[in-house]
Amino acid sequence: MKKILSIFISMTVMASVLLTGCAAQVTTEATSAAPAAKTWLIATDTVFKPFEYTNEKNEFVGIDVDILAAVAADQGFTYKLESLGWDAAIAAVQAGQADGMIAGATIKQERIDSGWIFSDGYFDATQTFVVGADSAIAKFEDLSGKNVAVKNATAGADFANSMKDKYGFTVTTFEDSPTMYQDVLLGNSVACVEDTPIMAASIKDGDLALKIPAGMESEGAPYGFAIMDKSKQELLDMFNAGLKNIKANGKYEEILNKYLK
Repeated sequence: MKKILSIFISMTVMASVLLTGCAAQVTTEATSAAPAAKTWLIATDTVFKPFEYTNEKNEFVGIDVDILAAVAADQGFTYKLESLGWDAAIAAVQAGQADGMIAGATIKQERIDSGWIFSDGYFDATQTFVVGADSAIAKFEDLSGKNVAVKNATAGADFANSMKDKYGFTVTTFEDSPTMYQDVLLGNSVACVEDTPIMAASIKDGDLALKIPAGMESEGAPYGFAIMDKSKQELLDMFNAGLKNIKANGKYEEILNKYLK
């Protein structure tokens, strides 16, 4: 009887050990299966130099690109930046195919009313009329009876449309900046309207036969990072926090100096 009892106790102990080992293995596997960190998809338009463009190595570079990278490093989040073009970037964020957008987007009430949710402003820019290098146009009154090129759904387009009735000119809309510039260079339009720092960089780097007349610019307005879905608020909050930090530690000024000075 004692022998039988001893065998029974031994088997019970072995079963307990085996079960404990299995439990430990399950716990380890559950721990190793922790979900990976989210990668945020950010849409942009890389024909907006010096804010976002592609360099000779086919890399995305520019003020917006560097600010986003600095903010992500400060806040510890990962992201993928995709160049979709202006209209397609907006559509992707609206449809939930991208989480956010950074593309020199001016913060304005019309966009807020239509569902854009903006970060704090990260750069103040004006819009300016731009004319051919040999053009005699020097003031708004000189545009009377002529045509002006603009880019779709931009602050520049809003600026031109707000002036056209007063000064008697017409407006033609294009989907991107290079095509808009070309319309002026070909003589189809006498002027186009673009964000001032972008236009200055494009004229210099592209050796374009265009010029910026003095006194034909708008009042300044800020650019903002944008989401269009309240469920992405975490991303916007991280952008704002990171932007504040890189302004405080000097990284923001370093980025601006890299591209604008």
